[in-house]
Amino acid sequence: MKAAPFTKDELGRLMTLADLNVDCSNIQESFRDLAKLAAKVSGSPISMINLVDSYTTWTISNYGFDVDKTPRDESICQYTIHENEFYQVSDLSVDPMFKDEGFVTDGPKFRFYFGVPLSAQNHNLGALCVLDKKAKELPAEKIELLKIIADEIMNRLKTMQYVESLQNKVTEVRQTQNRVIHDIRGPIAGIIGLADIMKMQGRDNNIEEVLEFIGLIYKGGKSVLELADEILGEEKRLKNKVKRDDMLLQTFKQRLEQLYTPQARSKNIQLAVNVLNAGEDISFPQNKLMQIAGNLISNAIKFTPKWGDVVATLDVVQTETNNTLYITVRDTGAGISAEQIAALLSYNTASSDGTDGEKGYGFGLALVKHLLKGLNGTLNITSKLNEGTIFEVTITESK
Repeated sequence: MKAAPFTKDELGRLMTLADLNVDCSNIQESFRDLAKLAAKVSGSPISMINLVDSYTTWTISNYGFDVDKTPRDESICQYTIHENEFYQVSDLSVDPMFKDEGFVTDGPKFRFYFGVPLSAQNHNLGALCVLDKKAKELPAEKIELLKIIADEIMNRLKTMQYVESLQNKVTEVRQTQNRVIHDIRGPIAGIIGLADIMKMQGRDNNIEEVLEFIGLIYKGGKSVLELADEILGEEKRLKNKVKRDDMLLQTFKQRLEQLYTPQARSKNIQLAVNVLNAGEDISFPQNKLMQIAGNLISNAIKFTPKWGDVVATLDVVQTETNNTLYITVRDTGAGISAEQIAALLSYNTASSDGTDGEKGYGFGLALVKHLLKGLNGTLNITSKLNEGTIFEVTITESK
């Protein structure tokens, strides 16, 4: 299959998709009803809800055909995201672009494809598609119903994002309340204690002691207000902080291995993911990390020749004030020149092909750079031609 060109604003499209913060591997059930409805409405045995990123078409839910991801350049949905209305192939077996593909000649032997773009902020992020093993065309009324289902899919994704944002805000408010309660309990107890002394002594209090106690109560009350203001002010400064999920590095390692080992094995490349420090009590923003590390690993596999090695290393360093996460991806590829590194990190990157002919979209590293900006992280690239490349990500968070 000829790879579709990237969209006119591919980087903007990828950033919009990244900002949805979708955990593609964990929301199957949330969309199962819509996937089934699409199949029934279209009279097709198979339907998929797909999101298309730099290298991969992720199936976030499906009906009638079990799949979780497909290389972008092997997915028909890469063409659907270029359309405003829909993309339909009545008979894949006679279409010059698809007739020789494995999913047509072997395996499922698909004949029919229909896809509706999933759109947000003027970008097509993926597709709701239905497939059949017999050739056909959908009538106009069924097409309109599928468009309605596609709109509902995007509404649900946006709602999930909004609910997650509200949950984060609720958590922040509760944390603020707990901090205020904890930090001002002592000073308030001291103020109450002074008032109790004055009450117990009653008329035995002399004017000097009363004035002294009143002065202490005033200063204590003022300090409590200043402390509360300081805490609340700090929380306001942190209100735009990226959500953190409780994902340990061992879990992170396992998910990376599950997702990217198949891609490596398809090129006879050895992929290893190592953890230097498990950081048992530290959590980091799970979904953004999966996108960052996933893009780097996919990029490394793409530019590493057969029988090569790609090694990802995860590490956490703790200090009294900070937690720092290090992600290193090292490959044994052809290497990248300084000029190429500068171009890859720009927003106007040209496409290039991998060592096994994989289509490059040129936006993987630019997207990583964008995601790291939101996390106050850094990306460093070192490379030697004919020896390989090292990608180093650093994310530091204050305690």
